[in-house]
Amino acid sequence: MDEQALLRTAQAAARQGRGHTYTNPVVGAVIVRDGQVIATGYHHRFGGPHAEIEALQQLPDPTVAQGATMVVTLEPCSHYGKTPPCAAKLIAVGIRRVVIGQLDPNPVVAGRGKRMLEAAGIDVTVMNDTGELNQAYNFFYQQKRPLVTVKMAQTLDGKMNQAGSQRTLITGPAAYQASQRLRAQQHAILIGERTLMVDNPQLTVREQQMDHPPVRVALVEDADRLPPDLHLFDGQAPTWLLSRHATKKKWPVSVRVLVDQEWRPATVVQRLAQEGLQALLVEGGSVVQSRFLAAGLVDRLVVYTAPTIFGSGLPVFSEYQGPPMHWNLSQVEPLGQDWRVELRRK
Repeated sequence: MDEQALLRTAQAAARQGRGHTYTNPVVGAVIVRDGQVIATGYHHRFGGPHAEIEALQQLPDPTVAQGATMVVTLEPCSHYGKTPPCAAKLIAVGIRRVVIGQLDPNPVVAGRGKRMLEAAGIDVTVMNDTGELNQAYNFFYQQKRPLVTVKMAQTLDGKMNQAGSQRTLITGPAAYQASQRLRAQQHAILIGERTLMVDNPQLTVREQQMDHPPVRVALVEDADRLPPDLHLFDGQAPTWLLSRHATKKKWPVSVRVLVDQEWRPATVVQRLAQEGLQALLVEGGSVVQSRFLAAGLVDRLVVYTAPTIFGSGLPVFSEYQGPPMHWNLSQVEPLGQDWRVELRRK
């Protein structure tokens, strides 16, 4: 097998950790001897062994790794965090060659793992191939803020709701399941007060059990005036209320009230970055999404389109008044009778 094919195998292993590694990246690793894959591992969950260690643990004895090659999707870490440094372990077991998919943009690693391996006489190759595994992780450390995705469901004529309807189910079951998978890849999900009051959403991931579910974030005028029976107060996930007025109430442990008289998209994103949250999903409504778009803070659009025409109703981005924006088409996927279209900023 060639190194590119081995890297693809490691990337496929890494994808099994999606939704479980929290702010850690997903990583996969394979160990190769005499052209044969003898072990495969991936980072299963936040705080658990890294992919390199998981792969080594699949071997009957650590001595089997002596003189072998490891192909790993991300640069081995060189520091003590929740686990010991992987680079030191690879040196200790006698790995001869390491092929790395990409260097780690996290400044605590950022080439140090590669240099540690090379200083020990290990042959290191960097493929500069991310496999699109850790888009939010890479973006966060490169841009110093979360990757912002706007998600919406619309009709063929660009409507989010029918006229006079409080809530209209637009797309079908396959699109719903895809949107749940999208939620599972986020660190925070944001809505505005109107969506909160009209839809009373749960903003949880119903298709997957998560150790660290996305933080539910709501932009509200006055947190103290919200009704107590909202789903956001059910304790199923951490909840942040971004309120313009100070609170006088005592809130459950799962709820934080953050006060700023002028919450804007930029201040929201800055606050998430301070908390180390790397991926934000803006779910609604149209006004909030329009404001993030106008602020230049939308990096990705995920649009679920149904083969339906409403005629009258609420259009997507109804409040956007900025200049025309052009996007790069990233992916088109049929979902039953619907379509999922993903676009990136140019």
